[in-house]
Order: sequence, then structure tokens, then C-alpha cells
Amino acid sequence: MLWYLLKLLVLLPLVGLLAWGCLLATRRIQERAGRGPGSGSLRVVETLMLSPTQRLAVIAFHDREILVAATRQGLTRLAEAPARRESPEP
Repeated sequence: MLWYLLKLLVLLPLVGLLAWGCLLATRRIQERAGRGPGSGSLRVVETLMLSPTQRLAVIAFHDREILVAATRQGLTRLAEAPARRESPEP
């Protein structure tokens, strides 16, 4: 019984640290993937889930913002406007 408790006290924090490390590594990989070559002119500004199969997205592309609807059937352009200038965050 003492051997079991000793292993539990050692291995449980180790498993927790490994899970935390995996989460941090996943976040870093996702950040790097978003900044790959050619991604400077295209970015998703905002998304809104309307239903499990429908979503609205604002996409910034070459100083324009394009509102698109994404469904299972494909993408539909709904509106287009000049890009808003981002205000500096405090």
C-alpha cells in the first residue's frame, strides 16, 4: 500500500506537467502555422456560429473586409467593405 501511494505522489504531478506541456506546445505550433509564408495578405478577422452547419466569417484580404457565409454546401460572399483601421490596444 505504501509503494502504491509513493508511486501516485510521484507520477500524478508528472502526468499533469506532461499534459500542461502538450497544451503549451500545441498553442505554439498553432501560432506558427498561422504566420506561415503567404499568410500576410489573408486573415480571418471574426467568426460567428449561426448553427452547427452555418457560420459567418469576416475575412481581411488586401485592405478589404469580406463577409462570407460558410455552410456544408460551400462559401457565399455576402458583403464587401474597406478594411477598418485597428485601434491600438491600451
